[in-house]
Amino acid sequence: MRAGNMSAYEAPGPYDGPQWPHLAPRSTFLTVAAVMCMVVILAFFVNGLVIVVTLKYKKLRSPLNYILVNLAIANLLVTIFGSSVSFSNNVVGYFFMGKTMCEFEGFMVSLTGIVGLWSLAILAFERYLVICKPMGDFRFQQKHAILGCSFTWVWSFIWTSPPLFGWCSYVPEGLRTSCGPNWYTGGTNNNSYIMALFLTCFIMPLSTIIFSYSNLLMALRAVAAQQKDSETTQRAEKEVTRMVIAMVLAFLICWLPYASFAVVVAVNKDVVIEPTVASLPSYFSKTATVYNPIIYVFMNKQFRNCLMTLLCCGRSFGDDETSSASGRTDVTSVSEAGGNKVTPA
Repeated sequence: MRAGNMSAYEAPGPYDGPQWPHLAPRSTFLTVAAVMCMVVILAFFVNGLVIVVTLKYKKLRSPLNYILVNLAIANLLVTIFGSSVSFSNNVVGYFFMGKTMCEFEGFMVSLTGIVGLWSLAILAFERYLVICKPMGDFRFQQKHAILGCSFTWVWSFIWTSPPLFGWCSYVPEGLRTSCGPNWYTGGTNNNSYIMALFLTCFIMPLSTIIFSYSNLLMALRAVAAQQKDSETTQRAEKEVTRMVIAMVLAFLICWLPYASFAVVVAVNKDVVIEPTVASLPSYFSKTATVYNPIIYVFMNKQFRNCLMTLLCCGRSFGDDETSSASGRTDVTSVSEAGGNKVTPA
């Protein structure tokens, strides 16, 4: 079969017994288990901190920060239903939880993973609306934040539920220790779904991110050009540029392997991918639950100051003006520092 899967007489079924040495040496499964164990621990820690800090400090519960909490919740759910399940199965060497659980895991990981993915796109678009003001004197309010968060869940459910009803399916992938959409065995049913998923849950959010941050950077550069002598403005432009590059690269590291593999297999029906390699997209996407909070939340000065205050037993960090600026993200604050005044939501 394609994607490097062995025939039935060479290896037990994905739910029947260990897949070593049929698909890979046992050391490979244990190595993946160790990586997933580390991801589970770190993801619970960093995303848990985001939620705890937000609950503790009222000034963080502003509309512009709703999507960050939505991202943290999605990451925790990916960790619970994805990374922890993958860890357990890799220790045992096969998907010992059975077919029903495989379908449930595949659905939940896809659902919450795409919620996290679209959260990054909505975050970028919200910043574009607030900073670039394409709608004039638009005030970003709680109802807009709730609408953005709701969209991520509804849109994700629309595009991850079809495999439960026959359009494609959720099956063991790669090393057969985790489950996801059947992107690697081909067929019109599978390929049509994968291409639709590629368009709606990769191209669309990536385009939104690129459009939003490109306009944000151009707006900030226009301010910097007007204030060439301002060291603060020039430094702000460089900081935001680095942050935007980090955000786009993180998005691509997380989702480009999945998109690339899916498109290659859909276009080339004869391609053969080894099981270990076929597992990489799933593991790449799960690691995003660790580095996305670091990039999007802990690089946010307001969150970072509150976190340090919490960890240092109440000792205050950051100036009062920054701490009291309800509704500002780092990018928003930087924009204001450059002279492009933004009214907090």
